Amino acid sequence: MSDKKPALPDFPPGSDGLGILDGRYFTNPERRARVAARVAELEEEQTVARQLYELRTAAGLTQEDLASLVGTQKTAISRLERADYTGHSLAMLRRIAAALGKRVVIQFEDREPSETTA
Repeated sequence: MSDKKPALPDFPPGSDGLGILDGRYFTNPERRARVAARVAELEEEQTVARQLYELRTAAGLTQEDLASLVGTQKTAISRLERADYTGHSLAMLRRIAAALGKRVVIQFEDREPSETTA
């Protein structure tokens, strides 16, 4: 058995994995726009989860503590803090905000021309 490892392909100096993938799979402007729109959606979802987590931990509360304050279970708080969770109810967000001495603000903005309608 040989200890020799298979040769890696030669890439031009300075090329990186993301650049290679970008050039190979995202040269189509429509595909690039769809991916950008989905990334924006995921960032919005993560923003709510991240804010909930940061507000709770800044208040020195555990998920169980916050759940008790808003009259729900720890698993509900855990679910709300997950970046991939999309079922946030305005009523629950308001209850959490009130328990943390905050208020919920929702803002509508114009779409970018590249964003598709959902």
